[in-house]
Amino acid sequence: MAEAADIQGTGPSPARRWLRRTITIAVGAPLLAGLLQAPAATSPASAAEDATGSKTVDVSLDTLAPSAPVEGDTVTVTGTVTNRGKKTITDATVDLRVGPRMTSRSEIEQVTGRTGYRSDSDPAPLDEAPAVEIPRLGAGLSADFSLSVPVSELGLDEAGVYQLGVSLTGQTSDRRYDRVLGIERTFVPYQPEATEKKTQLTYLWPLISSSHISAETATDDQQTPVFEDDALAAELKPGGRLDQMVSLGKDLPVTWVVDPDLLASVDAMANGYRVKDGTLHVPGPHQVVAENWLNSLMKAIEGRKIVALPFADPDVASLAHRGKDVPGSLGHLQSATALAAMTVETVLHVQPATDFAWPADGAVDPSIVAVATSAGADKVIARSDSVRDDLAYTPTAARPLGNGNTTAVVSDALLSTAFEGDMVRAENSTLAVQEFLSQSLAVTLEQPEDQRSIVVAPQRVPTVAQAQTMATALHGLSGRRWSQPIDLLAAAKAKPDPDASTAVPSSSRYPKKLRDRELPVQAFRDMKTTRDELDDFKVILSSEDRVVTPFGNAINREMSTSWRGQARAAALYRINVLEYLQTLTEGVQLVDKSDLTLSGRSATIPVTVQNKLLQDVHLVLRLTSSNKSRLNLNGEASAELPVKISGGHSQSVKFNASASVNGQVPMTAQLYTEDGTPYGQPMTFTVKVSEITATVMLVIAGGVLLLVLAGVRMYSARKRVAARNAEAEAVEAETAADAADAAETDAEPGTEAEVPTEEPDGGEPEQPSDPTPDTGRGSGDPSGAGEKVDR
Repeated sequence: MAEAADIQGTGPSPARRWLRRTITIAVGAPLLAGLLQAPAATSPASAAEDATGSKTVDVSLDTLAPSAPVEGDTVTVTGTVTNRGKKTITDATVDLRVGPRMTSRSEIEQVTGRTGYRSDSDPAPLDEAPAVEIPRLGAGLSADFSLSVPVSELGLDEAGVYQLGVSLTGQTSDRRYDRVLGIERTFVPYQPEATEKKTQLTYLWPLISSSHISAETATDDQQTPVFEDDALAAELKPGGRLDQMVSLGKDLPVTWVVDPDLLASVDAMANGYRVKDGTLHVPGPHQVVAENWLNSLMKAIEGRKIVALPFADPDVASLAHRGKDVPGSLGHLQSATALAAMTVETVLHVQPATDFAWPADGAVDPSIVAVATSAGADKVIARSDSVRDDLAYTPTAARPLGNGNTTAVVSDALLSTAFEGDMVRAENSTLAVQEFLSQSLAVTLEQPEDQRSIVVAPQRVPTVAQAQTMATALHGLSGRRWSQPIDLLAAAKAKPDPDASTAVPSSSRYPKKLRDRELPVQAFRDMKTTRDELDDFKVILSSEDRVVTPFGNAINREMSTSWRGQARAAALYRINVLEYLQTLTEGVQLVDKSDLTLSGRSATIPVTVQNKLLQDVHLVLRLTSSNKSRLNLNGEASAELPVKISGGHSQSVKFNASASVNGQVPMTAQLYTEDGTPYGQPMTFTVKVSEITATVMLVIAGGVLLLVLAGVRMYSARKRVAARNAEAEAVEAETAADAADAAETDAEPGTEAEVPTEEPDGGEPEQPSDPTPDTGRGSGDPSGAGEKVDR
């Protein structure tokens, strides 16, 4: 069964118990942490420390408050001790150790690198400070501790930075004597009164994310943007990374450094967006989340200075090292810079500064500086591990660079990298805050009579834990006892230190680890291919901005710094952009046609053009005959006709052709832009020409004449028949009238009626014929009803 540390026992030395005041601590539940961590390999330099057993116990400092104490404060340190060894520890005591005042920033850095206990440099435990006694700590077990000490008992003689150590001293079953089994060090910045010359400190607060919007838009009038995924929503939600950056930054004296692409992406979400789901585009569900984040951001930046990076935060170093020799690549940086101000003003309704370039990790060389300033930026945010100052103190950040036309704002490397790494662990966060505050105080104390301006440019995309730790450190400076905040614009105008370095580092000094993460040359070639196809495509469109804008932004995103270390994802994004553009260009094409047979000297050849786009297009269609002597188009080998096709329609274009000789003639149809650039693939088909001779024409003419004569003859015959029928009808009518008169005469009084004579054959008496019903006589058809003409 796991053993709990017994804090009620006695310490290893009665004298020590008499000199110190023991305090009660809460012992945490035992943790089998030692079983979960493999032993780390030790270097020869630390072998001596391991031999003493000073790494047997892991001492974790979880909190130190206040982080920058003054007179009258009580410093409280909490943490955990964990037995990493295999032996039970007995008669242990957790002690505070305060070292002498440090004299330089380099000394602080050296102490940070130490691990095990060193008797020659670590101070003795404070006799007047309380101690925590742990009678028994089994292997793999942990115990919590809390120590509270008045500042007056820490031995802080004057303003400065002091080493504060927390150690565990005890015995093990194999070594029955007291020794230090574990130690952790941190720092206490002590500046009870405000300095006369406060250091001006600029802290950049980056709002940057990776690229999320594709080049595709929904097939609607609003051109609803389509996102590659919905990962941005997770950053915007309450508790998300970008939500924390805004909620923390609103209360901090920082300069907001914004990627306009992030603002454009969130604004697109707030106005309705769609997300790729396989081959489908589904409605984005986080419109309200985006709206709330934008509202919070606008409140947070009210009255603040905003620095806008070029749109999509282009990788200036990759462009300088890999892309500048690819034609047109520098044009992307210029367009991204021009787009930055417009985007920020549209979304946030503020005018940003756009004359700053920020290469990755602040590393510069001559080519980076040249490219960064080519788009209009005259200020470069560099870092002191790139632009190095061989001075015993920290100079002001701003200084002329190279030929003097560019201002370098050199951020402090130690302060800028203070919060990198895992800040989720409370111990890492606490140690980072204390070191940051101590380093900033050490800067002021280097030359207290001279005021200087320093800049802190942290990692571009801090995690939530990193952002929270950064905020804690800045709150520790809120007393303004040795520093005062200024914005980046003011820092860039600060008076340069005459001894500060103004030389641009050589290309050979550019870090290899950064160069290896740059975009490859092929990336810029892919961008050029996409740009060239876009240029060819846009000239045929009636509303080119509906295509140029989303694809132009997508090309800018392909050059983003966020792709560093994500080569595969970056290549896939570029491929998707190009393939979608090619899909659109193929939406305007010639419709394949089968071979034709041309009989006669002249005819019309139709060619169909299809437009699957949602807007009108205008092109020129050229039809070319491969054999002008056999088949020509208006006397020429080729002919051109303008074509304007409405969106979603097809149009048949007809060319007049003339033939003179029998045979097959290959034809080629090709679309062109109005400036003569071929558009799309050509289409070929064959026209078979059958020549018409004079003899054949005579035979055909004779046949036609015979048909005409036959028709005339038939018409005359029908007319004569109709006349005879009419005459017969008239005679019949007259006969019937005479018969009626005779009947009346016979019926007079005294007159005997005439008996009709019977027919010799006994048949019926002859009757007059019924008139033939009118079936069309006298109409335009002389043949009468029901008669067909064999044509």
